[in-house]
Amino acid sequence: MQEMEKLLNKAVKQALLKIYQLDVGDNQIQLQKTRKEFQGDVTLVVFPFVKEIRKNPQQIAQELGEELKQSIEEIEDFNVVKGFLNLTISSRFWLNQFLGIYDNPDFGKQTQPTSETYMVEYSSPNTNKPLHLGHLRNNFLGYSVAEIMKAVGHQVFKTQIINDRGIHICKSMLAWQKFGNGETPESSGMKGDHLVGKYYVIFDKEYKKQIAELVAQGIEEEEAKKQAPILLEAQEMLQKWEEGDLEVRALWEKMNSWVYDGFAQTYKMMGVDFDELYYESETYLKGKEIVLQGLEKGVFYKKDDGSVWCDLSDYNMDDKLLLRADGTSVYMTQDIGTAVERYEKHNDLTGMIYTVGNEQNHHFKVLFIILKKLGYEWADKCYHLSYGMVDLPTGKMKSREGTVVDADDLMQSVIEDAKQMTQERGHIDEMSETEKEELYRIIGLGSLKYFLLKVDPKRRMLFNPQESIDLNGNTAPFIQYAHARIQSLLAKAAEKGFLPQIAKEVKPEQQELELVQNILDFPAVVRQAAEEYSPAVIANYVYELVKAYNHYYQTVPILREEDPLKIQWRLALSEKTANVIKNGMLLLGIQVPDRM
Repeated sequence: MQEMEKLLNKAVKQALLKIYQLDVGDNQIQLQKTRKEFQGDVTLVVFPFVKEIRKNPQQIAQELGEELKQSIEEIEDFNVVKGFLNLTISSRFWLNQFLGIYDNPDFGKQTQPTSETYMVEYSSPNTNKPLHLGHLRNNFLGYSVAEIMKAVGHQVFKTQIINDRGIHICKSMLAWQKFGNGETPESSGMKGDHLVGKYYVIFDKEYKKQIAELVAQGIEEEEAKKQAPILLEAQEMLQKWEEGDLEVRALWEKMNSWVYDGFAQTYKMMGVDFDELYYESETYLKGKEIVLQGLEKGVFYKKDDGSVWCDLSDYNMDDKLLLRADGTSVYMTQDIGTAVERYEKHNDLTGMIYTVGNEQNHHFKVLFIILKKLGYEWADKCYHLSYGMVDLPTGKMKSREGTVVDADDLMQSVIEDAKQMTQERGHIDEMSETEKEELYRIIGLGSLKYFLLKVDPKRRMLFNPQESIDLNGNTAPFIQYAHARIQSLLAKAAEKGFLPQIAKEVKPEQQELELVQNILDFPAVVRQAAEEYSPAVIANYVYELVKAYNHYYQTVPILREEDPLKIQWRLALSEKTANVIKNGMLLLGIQVPDRM
């Protein structure tokens, strides 16, 4: 489609100059795919030329159509609908375009690298609890956006900032110290992140109990929240941590190592990876240093209690705290430090993309303003990829913490759903147990990822596990099954002695030409997804491609065809469709099985 658009752009400019002596810019030439209810492949909108040519749009479209048909051999026919010129492109052109991409297994990816470099941040967990449902959408979205941007030729660094320090970490540490009795992941049989999360919950229960006791003694609830002994101990632990207390630091390192082991297992199951890791325990120091420098330069100001703030009145926002009165830092402090450290390490970054939920919209707006106030021109290159929260029909599923939906539990649950669905359908008896388990994993995780990615990132969404596993509708299993069916078709054809091949004598049917055009659109779809930071663009393209192929498969004979050249051509078209399905789904982080 792109090649035809280039050809038509040039030809339309020449035709306008020849017929009307009108010289136009590229931005005035509007070409689009012809709507399905009209005959044609490409539509030229003539309304932009009406004012200067001073003829009615119907007449202009007619005259341009006649000139283009005469000057471009690839234009077979045309028709005019009001101010729209619908052009029918010859089947030979589409077949030649298809031949040009047929042998490229990486079709859809840009072969020439661009000069642009991006950093995509995602996941960014706290080390006081396991990853949850929100992290699943975050990880799948960030990973997919990074893969899509690599596919258009950009250099991409996948990264995360691990929030490994702060009061929330000290709460887990203190609770383990008080109530853990030396419990470890090995002694408990729990994943390390779940074990640490367990003590975060224990802290919260003890904290609420102490608040209730203080309130019963006549202390106001708000004051009781500040005076609860266990909270004061946690605050003291944080102070000791920042002062480098050896005992506190040793406990911190031990419990964080448990969490990292747990996270590694979860990331492996998710199928996501990272090129660089940043730790808040390191970047917050740089943040404090930058904030103090900003204070000296008058960018920030200090209150009477010693706390440091940024004045945001020019932006009609409340002032932002950057350092507490006791000198400890806040999230914003470390985010400033992390951003500066990244740009110092990669000073050629075209942009930095933060994949973070929309509840942090204000935070990132403020972060970028502060960076700009500090004089960092690259602040304009920072982008918050904001996404909506994920809800479940039941409110929550089984959760080890009892308050959030655990990522490990949810992934295991969808794999079990895939197992049940696959066993009910049959067709896998000849597979080994290992192959079956791998198939359940591919289908289950594919259904979860696709369901979370097919929706525009900005929208809040409802994740329905049963709906995600459905073999009918806009789901991963529906798409995966289409890929597996094509592999089965190619295997049966090979047994009969037929291999995919494209003969020049073949004249494709209209339905086949439409499928070819859909396939040729794939690189443009990938570029659109990269520009919009939206995997949903690819998800819905692949779904529409599968629907078109399924209709073709059901209505056009392939192996039942009598002409061997047509059989080979149809196998080639099927094979390339499967290739695009696979490449599209891989950009979403989803595998497609050959058998299902």
